[in-house]
Amino acid sequence: MTEVKRRKQQSYVVHAQILADIIGDVVLRYDASGAVISVSDSARAQFGLEPQDLLGTGLFDRVHVSDRVAYMQAIDECGSRDATVTVTLRLRSASNADAMGTYPESVFSWAEMRLHRLPKGAMDGDEAALVGVARNVTEAKTIESKLEAARAQAESASSWKDRLLANVSHELRTPLNAIIGFSEMLCRTDLAPGGGAKQREYAGIINTSAEHLLSVVNLILDMSKIDAGRFEISPEPFELAPLIAACCDMLRLKAEAGGITLVRAPLNCASEIVADKRAFRQVLINLLSNAVKFTPRGGQVVIGADMSGEMIHLSILDTGIGIAEDHLPRLGDPFFQARASYDRLYEGTGLGLSLVRGLVSLLGGSLLVESAAEVGTRVTVRLPVDCRSYQRGDGPLPRIETAPRLTLPAGLSKPTDMNQEKRIA
Repeated sequence: MTEVKRRKQQSYVVHAQILADIIGDVVLRYDASGAVISVSDSARAQFGLEPQDLLGTGLFDRVHVSDRVAYMQAIDECGSRDATVTVTLRLRSASNADAMGTYPESVFSWAEMRLHRLPKGAMDGDEAALVGVARNVTEAKTIESKLEAARAQAESASSWKDRLLANVSHELRTPLNAIIGFSEMLCRTDLAPGGGAKQREYAGIINTSAEHLLSVVNLILDMSKIDAGRFEISPEPFELAPLIAACCDMLRLKAEAGGITLVRAPLNCASEIVADKRAFRQVLINLLSNAVKFTPRGGQVVIGADMSGEMIHLSILDTGIGIAEDHLPRLGDPFFQARASYDRLYEGTGLGLSLVRGLVSLLGGSLLVESAAEVGTRVTVRLPVDCRSYQRGDGPLPRIETAPRLTLPAGLSKPTDMNQEKRIA
């Protein structure tokens, strides 16, 4: 290389470095084989890397394995046509040290690279065939990810609204039709039954339908209060056994009508607890009602409790239709049901277990659901003996712990008349 050519090349490198300093991006030059032959000092500010670390195959070695094909394709495409080629890839820019002082975990930054082929003879004696410009776009990628997460959350909220409308409209329409129909029959002389017994029957249907409407509205209002942090907990000491007995008595007629045995096992726990009595009763009624609803004729529902340290473990076990394993992760989601069509065999809004999850969380406890399809379900409520020592934060409600298995205790048997419908949460 003559002295003139050498000076021209040095001048080109100096000008390229000045330009790189002005624009802040990393300027790279490649030879015909795709190896990096020069890197501007901007690599330190952009990626925290020394320019010499990227020379030769150094840049390729730092490209994330999943992005290397795209990187090589961009270089190959750039070398074959006179156009700017853009590629976005992850570049290993650092490593995290562990407790042993080693660096097993790599840290990657997002880099946007634009490549262009140099015309032949652009610089006599210069080996560069391609020139590239790279900038760190990690922050932009992070913002993009957050926007995508926000979009997904908005879509989830829209889906939640759709489920609300679908489920609540179904649950409200049926009793409303009954109320309107039977009340109209009682009001019209040409349709009203003559006997007092029939009139009382119609009035009873209207009353039952109205109570169902009220329960649905109360469920929605309670869930809204819990989500908004406005559900007031009023702890008080009360005896556990009488409350469990009262809840069982409320469900006993429904259980007997369905041919289900409701059993109260001995309570091996503290006789008195401090909690919100109304919330505790609502938890029990919802869980017992679910167990009775989804247990076929000839099945059993058993409620019992024991102690673990300062926690009471209250369990409701049934020999019902169980919950499919793929439905377990979504337990407790508002309006989630294993089957949402209008011809489903079991009525319900899908709010019961969601409400139980919220109330148990407010009382300082947690839920464990063990279930297997066509075997049964055990729901274990873990609560502190005194909930006054628990302070719930403002974060989201904890998820329900689940286990896709259930072994029935000795003495419990499966009913032979098993319905194939999957359990609705």
